[in-house]
Amino acid sequence: QVQLVESGGGLVQAGGSLRLSCAASGRAFSDYAMGWFRQAPGKEREFVAAISSTGRSTHYADSMKGRFTISRNNAENTADLQMNSLKPEDTAVYYCASRRVRITSSYAGAYDLWGQGTQVTGSS
Repeated sequence: QVQLVESGGGLVQAGGSLRLSCAASGRAFSDYAMGWFRQAPGKEREFVAAISSTGRSTHYADSMKGRFTISRNNAENTADLQMNSLKPEDTAVYYCASRRVRITSSYAGAYDLWGQGTQVTGSS
């Protein structure tokens, strides 16, 4: 069965770092663009970052630029999100998602497969 599984969430102090990982199975991972989104309590899901199928093109939400880095390893079927300089407002459930095209998108509706999410909590 096709699925995405996130890992690496947790509690981190302000200014700290976390690395999230998304493991994909059951589909031709290298043919699909990947994205990370997040959803805080009481808020809509928002775009964080995306990476093209080859990894050559990346795209970030403005508030994450310079702090977050998305990467992928097509040999291992993983897509990671390195998060640095975390802030309390980064607290959310983080989801990875894939879409059946090679190019990125910041639109959640463009992704057809989602993981179950991993909680990230930034403390002040």
